[in-house]
Amino acid sequence: MSSDKEFISFVCEQLRGAGEISSRRMFGQAAVYLEDKVVGLVFDNQLFVKATEPGRAKIGVPVEAPPFTGANNWFLLADLDDTEFLADLIRTTADALPIPKVKTKKTRQANSRSSVGNKTTKGGRRQS
Repeated sequence: MSSDKEFISFVCEQLRGAGEISSRRMFGQAAVYLEDKVVGLVFDNQLFVKATEPGRAKIGVPVEAPPFTGANNWFLLADLDDTEFLADLIRTTADALPIPKVKTKKTRQANSRSSVGNKTTKGGRRQS
């Protein structure tokens, strides 16, 4: 079952107190970001928050479950009404996560062996 757009919007609205919240749809579900860090997932209209030790300390005894088959356990949050608690939890979670790696754009290199007039030997040297 995919998550409803309305539920994803509701979750993002409930988390707005944490800062710059956004979401990105993936396979009918959504990843929730605080700035550039993935802090949560919305799967089957449920909010899963990335499991961190500081987050665990905020929650106390969290309900843990994998958002999808084969995933590690995340914190499953059923109560989305306390926006102050949610904002604090999301900020704490984001602070505990590493800075995302900057993705470099791959450039396509011309294959000199297939270009006309650019013949090379087995060792990679150009023939004259």
